[in-house]
Amino acid sequence: MSTPWGESLAAFGDAARWFTRTTALVGDRWDSPGLGEWDVRALVGHTSRSPLTVEAYLAQPAARVDVASAVDYYRATRAIAAGPGVAQRGRDAGTALGADPAAEVAVITERVTALLEGCDGTEPVTTIAGGMRLADYLLTRTFELTVHTADLAVALGAPVEPPASAAAPALRLVADLAAVDGRAAPLLLAATGRTGLPAGFSVL
Repeated sequence: MSTPWGESLAAFGDAARWFTRTTALVGDRWDSPGLGEWDVRALVGHTSRSPLTVEAYLAQPAARVDVASAVDYYRATRAIAAGPGVAQRGRDAGTALGADPAAEVAVITERVTALLEGCDGTEPVTTIAGGMRLADYLLTRTFELTVHTADLAVALGAPVEPPASAAAPALRLVADLAAVDGRAAPLLLAATGRTGLPAGFSVL
């Protein structure tokens, strides 16, 4: 069952504003450890690519829809996501945020959320995986914003409190990926308190 466009739009906006608020807590810790090989600046840079790609892809209408859902997008881009280019793109995006990354993130959030207000979700956009409906691609960006803002909060020692409007579709996407790929059992057992997840478990 697809999510109504208004709810998807609200979820993305709430996730983006949570990212903005969390980025404002960085202070002078841009060189501190962020996630894996990224420092905080690179983690923020990578996360900022979620709204920025929405903006860029809207400027690249697709001739047809090749990727039917957010689940299909993640399955189609696993090799790309595991490649060495992701880490460098994160560092480059962090550098591109300039001398005041927190202020730039706030500008990006305001600009892209305003841009989306003029859309209805049916727009076909060209992504790295192929043509997608905007509504389906936006769900992947809400997911990325929610997960990586949680990463950022952990790196900063801040409370990890994602907005419910963003957390709900992110969790549904996790569940859908687990079910499609035959990984539902460990997730179900862990989520209901039966056992912990296996080391390194991921649906991505």
